[in-house]
Amino acid sequence: MIRVMLAEDQGMVRGALASLLGLEPDIEVAGEAADGEEAVAVAAEVRPDIALLDIEMPGMDGLAACASITRQVPGCRVMILTTFGRPGYLRTAMEAGASAFLVKDSPARELAAAIRRVHAGERVIDPGLAAAALSAGPNPLSARERDVLAAAVDGSTIGDIAGKLHLSEGTVRNYLSSAIQKTHARNRIEAVQRAKAQGWL
Repeated sequence: MIRVMLAEDQGMVRGALASLLGLEPDIEVAGEAADGEEAVAVAAEVRPDIALLDIEMPGMDGLAACASITRQVPGCRVMILTTFGRPGYLRTAMEAGASAFLVKDSPARELAAAIRRVHAGERVIDPGLAAAALSAGPNPLSARERDVLAAAVDGSTIGDIAGKLHLSEGTVRNYLSSAIQKTHARNRIEAVQRAKAQGWL
């Protein structure tokens, strides 16, 4: 029996996934979580074979939860299931130790088959996304540029961002200018949008 833990912040989606997987004779849903922090705690408690994580969750997202689970529960393989098929997300998920990356519009039978393949030691990646990730290349933004752009998401001023990140305003301007250049954007709002669309943030 393959023991699976589900982490998905939308209760209805989580319930539907649990019901679908419960119909499989060799898969058991051993735990459920509504956010990333809960996912890490549940995985540590129930020690599942597979942790199936959504990316977009409140608080700790699925990518951060993936990294924590692979560290804390070494026998557990992590599968990322997402609405957002962004090349940057795939790269980040693989770096965090994910064994699979699937988009939610895949047929349900493919999910059960992917769980079996991952349990057998295979890596499963949505083929269209894999091709897009290869053509997109690596994330051009440095860690600090990502921090500054992420802090600018809510429309914060240069001063606000500097305060949040304990940087000088001049340093924040330099990082923003560099990020705008690297994303080929006209301003920081567009840079944020482009970085998010690529999964670089």
